Amino acid sequence: MRKTLNKPLSTIAVTSRFNYPPSQWVNFPLFQEPQSQKSNLYVDFTSKSKWVCVDFPFSQVPTMSVWCIKAPAICKILERTEPQRIIVSKLEKSNLYVNFTPKSIWELANLPLFQVPKLEKSNLYVNFTPNSKRVFTSSSNLPPPEWVQPFINLSDLVTDHKPSPWVSQILNLLDNSQLMEHNLDAYCCKFMIKLSPSFVAYLLKTDYLKDKPDIAFRFFYWGGKQRGYVHNCECYVYLIQILSSSRELDRIKHVFSEFKCSGLLMNVVGVNSLIRSFGELGMVEELLWVWRRMKESDMEPSLYTYNFLMNGLVNSMFIESAERVFEVMESGKVNPDIVTFNTMIKGYCRSGKLQKAMERFRDMEVRKVEPDKISYMTLMQACYAEGDFDSCLGLYHEMEEKELDIPPHAYTLVIGGFCKTGKVLEGFTVFENMIKRGFRPNLSIYTALIDSYMKHGNLDEGMRLFDRMRNEGFKPDEVTFGVIVNGLCKSGRLDEAMQWLEYCQNNNVAINAMFYSSLIDGLGKAGRVDEAKELFEEMAEKGCMRDSYCYNALIDALAKNEKIDEALVLFKRMEDEGCDQTVYTYTILISGLFKEHQNEEALKLWHMMIDKGITPNAASFRALSTGLCLSGKVARACKILDELAPMGVILETAFEDMINVLCKAGRIKEACKLADGIVDRGREIPGKVRTVLINALRKTGNADMAVKLMHSKIGIGYDRMGSIKRRVKFRVLFEK
Repeated sequence: MRKTLNKPLSTIAVTSRFNYPPSQWVNFPLFQEPQSQKSNLYVDFTSKSKWVCVDFPFSQVPTMSVWCIKAPAICKILERTEPQRIIVSKLEKSNLYVNFTPKSIWELANLPLFQVPKLEKSNLYVNFTPNSKRVFTSSSNLPPPEWVQPFINLSDLVTDHKPSPWVSQILNLLDNSQLMEHNLDAYCCKFMIKLSPSFVAYLLKTDYLKDKPDIAFRFFYWGGKQRGYVHNCECYVYLIQILSSSRELDRIKHVFSEFKCSGLLMNVVGVNSLIRSFGELGMVEELLWVWRRMKESDMEPSLYTYNFLMNGLVNSMFIESAERVFEVMESGKVNPDIVTFNTMIKGYCRSGKLQKAMERFRDMEVRKVEPDKISYMTLMQACYAEGDFDSCLGLYHEMEEKELDIPPHAYTLVIGGFCKTGKVLEGFTVFENMIKRGFRPNLSIYTALIDSYMKHGNLDEGMRLFDRMRNEGFKPDEVTFGVIVNGLCKSGRLDEAMQWLEYCQNNNVAINAMFYSSLIDGLGKAGRVDEAKELFEEMAEKGCMRDSYCYNALIDALAKNEKIDEALVLFKRMEDEGCDQTVYTYTILISGLFKEHQNEEALKLWHMMIDKGITPNAASFRALSTGLCLSGKVARACKILDELAPMGVILETAFEDMINVLCKAGRIKEACKLADGIVDRGREIPGKVRTVLINALRKTGNADMAVKLMHSKIGIGYDRMGSIKRRVKFRVLFEK
């Protein structure tokens, strides 16, 4: 029986009774033919077939590569030295005869037909003996592929479902190579299988694809291309879950848009997963679409659904919307739990509503919901950020009283709060308590305590703690060394500070800008300006960026050492190098210019600062007003102060500073005139101005005048001139 194959073939592989991998079979599965039915096979490559005897004439084989395994007989016939490969060279050979009798010595014959010209192979004849009953020459006659499921037994009676062997085989093919899809196609074709939607969803749920978004994405779309295949809801849900862990926003939007168009129904588990994924990514539009779709499907949200929804709204800073959801829970069937309260507290803290967060925290006790360490830590972190160290400490003590597990970060916050408020001894007590409870302090805790000791002048204790830290195996970083150097410079121990600089340079410790700023500032205040300038230039050579702190430190050193011209040159250089000029920069220069009696230049700098949009502070106006008051221009200082009010700059202590400056300079008369002007214009109440003037006189050694003012009605009393009542002026004190 002979049948023509119309499809072009690149390779023919025929097997005898040996079980060779099906990936090398032809379109017709000869392995399924009984041995008795395939005694001979004739393959012809020309348009005109030639049939000869069954005995195989190897001399007539067309040009091709034939791979033979365990075929010594063929090697002897062809007298070749390579037992694994036989190459025949003549193109004229037209017929190939392969004998399938039991005496056949063939296990595999690879015929690369792609090497034959297209015009030379118009027909391919496959001949079985005349008694042959079946010939498979087309894939259309094959049985349809089978949809495979992820489990062996899907019966409801079985509780412990075992994964199908196909699962591990398919997972091995998911290697993210360029041929991954091709390998999947070949494998499924080889074993005549298709992957069902539940199978694809099961693989997307496995831990293997959990952190492999690229492979999961490719596998998802490969599965969707199978004939007759449609993704189910779980496939989309698990893929979005994988992509959300790596924040693949573009891919998530693309997949979710396809999901919306599919019209698939969702269940509660799918809704919870999608809301959680979109909430963590801040994709509010997609989150609300899922919520609306759930409500339209008459699905009742569970506690997990509400918590995931609130977390998504809070992460996207929709705090008011989260509040409304919380209120719905309070008045509905699902009551808030500890996770709900913690989410709401987190939202308030992130939006700066610390008071509301504390109220919600106290409301937990009323509703008999016990706060956990997450509740306390969220509030402690917020209190620390707001500078409310007392509340932070109170929450820490509550955790101790309730015997909650106190995490190491809580100790860091409490110790840091004590150090910032100058309570280093209390901070050290908490430090020791932390060690007793079995917690090992970290480098930041040591650094905070050392810094606090240094700033309060207790250098010896700070250095002892530094040595203890090193003995316990901690390696100081540039921040710790910067704290040490800053403390030494502030205490005037510059030589020791320079030694630590040399130590860091020799031991490859990174030196940051703050490290250099401390040294430059210390050297400048000690009058060692040249050394400060050398360090400033060394920063550029070492590749350390010079920030405004470094520039300000050197400018301050130059200005205080009567080198205002060099300070102005550095000020211009600061602008040329793109470094931000701060209000402190202008304050230093304005004060220095007034000391050098360059009043107009100081005023120009003041106006330049205003024009650049830099907001003055109390220190900058104090420098300006001091210079103007000492130069007899009190009225001009008051005028500039009035100009700041429309800008939203209110300096509460400005008049007090001016009165103190005048009294300190012995200009009591001008101080009294200024006090009268302040009261007459309604800028301040008379009693407060009177108190300020009394204190200023007392501090400057004019105690007699201060006592006289205190026991008189000057400034606050009134004199009658007929029917007219007039306030007693402050200048009366000077006139009397």
